[in-house]
Amino acid sequence: MNTVTTARKGPVEWITLDRPDRLNALDEPTRRSLLAALRRADEDPDVRCVVLTGSGRAFCVGQDLSARHELVDAGATVRDTYNPLVTAITGMDTPVIAAVNGLAVGAGMGLALVCDLVVAADTASFACAFGKVGLVPDTGVSSVLVRALGHIRAFELATTGRSLSAREVHGLGLINTVVPAEGLEAEAQARADALAAGPARAFALTKRVFRLAAQAPIAEVVAAEADGQGIAARSPEHAEGMAAFTEKRAPRFADARHP
Repeated sequence: MNTVTTARKGPVEWITLDRPDRLNALDEPTRRSLLAALRRADEDPDVRCVVLTGSGRAFCVGQDLSARHELVDAGATVRDTYNPLVTAITGMDTPVIAAVNGLAVGAGMGLALVCDLVVAADTASFACAFGKVGLVPDTGVSSVLVRALGHIRAFELATTGRSLSAREVHGLGLINTVVPAEGLEAEAQARADALAAGPARAFALTKRVFRLAAQAPIAEVVAAEADGQGIAARSPEHAEGMAAFTEKRAPRFADARHP
């Protein structure tokens, strides 16, 4: 059974976790299929934005706990099949939007929060529930929560594992917007279309610098900014942007990407 499905909507690739009977829990075949789908999208020059979502009433509830053999050496499982997902999402030049349609628990919360933009249905909820089964946060959750909230609030969420509504998570500054559930797909598509219509090369460079800025010293960040600006200023997208500014019209950015 194919537990990850894809659909192309113009220049936007929708990737859907499709195990609704298991609340889109992640077993190894699903993790590997998701990684392959992300890599294919980033390598496709016709894809200018990716939307990641789930089917049914969950976005993703994290590790499939019925796959107990995957936790015999949990460190290897995380290193080999979870960490590459985080690396793919954060490292790909293509922007990734999480459309959180329902429960986002454990590694599912991590998958959502490592995306570049996060839109959530008003019926969605988030929980850092690793501790409830005696496990440690992974899939980027530690990094995102501590950097966004600081140690005290991040530690509270991790140790209580309490469920947060989408509006609570929005209030913490972890996601971009909350919309009525029936409008989630349209909101995600509109945001994806806006990114797809923009200067892909400049957006890719911006993503690289911002990811670096979250962890590197300022001297390293400003050096990366200068390098990125040098590339962007020589691009056809910049030339088009300047021409549009001079001619007082909307820019029509070329399909150039992957600086």
